[in-house]
Amino acid sequence: MLNKDIDQITEEDLQFLIDNAVLESKTIEYKQSLPEKHKEKDIIKFLAAVSSFANTSGGDLIFGIAEDKGTPVSLVGLDIENIDNELTRLDSIIRFGIEPRILGIDFKPINLSNGKTAIVIRVPKSWISPHRVTHQGHGHFYARGANGKYRMDVEELRTAFNLSETVAQKIRMFREDRIAKIYANETPVPFYENAKIVIHLIPVISFTPGYRYDIRKVKSLKKDISALYCGGDYNRFNFDGYITYSSGMEFKSFSYLQLYNNGIIEAVDGLHLKPDNHGSKIPNYFERELIGGFSGYLDMLKKLNIEPPIFLFLSLLGVKGYTMDRKEGIFLDESYPIDRDILLIPEVVIENYNVEPQHILKPCFDSIWNACGFPESLNYDENGNWIER
Repeated sequence: MLNKDIDQITEEDLQFLIDNAVLESKTIEYKQSLPEKHKEKDIIKFLAAVSSFANTSGGDLIFGIAEDKGTPVSLVGLDIENIDNELTRLDSIIRFGIEPRILGIDFKPINLSNGKTAIVIRVPKSWISPHRVTHQGHGHFYARGANGKYRMDVEELRTAFNLSETVAQKIRMFREDRIAKIYANETPVPFYENAKIVIHLIPVISFTPGYRYDIRKVKSLKKDISALYCGGDYNRFNFDGYITYSSGMEFKSFSYLQLYNNGIIEAVDGLHLKPDNHGSKIPNYFERELIGGFSGYLDMLKKLNIEPPIFLFLSLLGVKGYTMDRKEGIFLDESYPIDRDILLIPEVVIENYNVEPQHILKPCFDSIWNACGFPESLNYDENGNWIER
């Protein structure tokens, strides 16, 4: 794999591979041409290469480079009339030809000086492997070694399935453990005992044994780190990583952001669900504020070079009896009280950083409105576009 962000790869980087005779390996493979539309063998070979990267260590599949026994010999490029259509075709082949779907694949077209195009497909290591090629009933699993791809044997498949399940369990257990502690007010800073909004962003890579990012990097991002719904008055390093928080009376906090050493983000707000003279209400603006906070947190993870996929969890604590606040004449349906104290909203998977926060969060918002008796969030139009009322 090229040691560079895919968006920054240039023709010079590809020429470097050729000039230095960088061999095909566990993390890189060269192809002179794209798989043709009606050649099933070409398509299966393409899918085998993609899935083998995902099932092993991730890697770059580079189209437009001629090779001889794994050694790149020339940057010939590809004749492509419409690059967007071609990338859509390749994405569709991967999406419908491999199960389960591989998350976080990136495509990078590179215009060459000879007037042609090269394409780099970056496939991340998957934490929900093993992935199987299903195109035309093929049905095989592939991995990679020093000499390229090969079919996985029974023992390798057993190990891969066990590892995938272990990661999923760790993610669920982490969320459940943190929610239990926050609900019991066992928080990293003293906190008001109000209803709370909790966001967890959990990168799958965070559960790689021994994985830690350089916590010192947050110093350069200090201005980008803010607690939910507020900037945060105080910040410091702590045992778990780095925390920024607000402080009110009695030295208690009403909002904090905990950035863990392994890249997990935990944001908790206890101010905006505080009951007032009008009762226990979920405020009209909660979606707008969550979209803004979520967008900033994703940007922070990207700047820290933490790889997707990332699991997003939204939870509401202490909300039994709460209703959705409504503006007279806008929300005509009756809002029903929430029937439980803890809303553990199902996770959303973020495949890459090129996402629209309001689109990613819509299923979470719909779940909250469902709990209040509505079919979906009323801040989106019929096509799912954000139109805050």
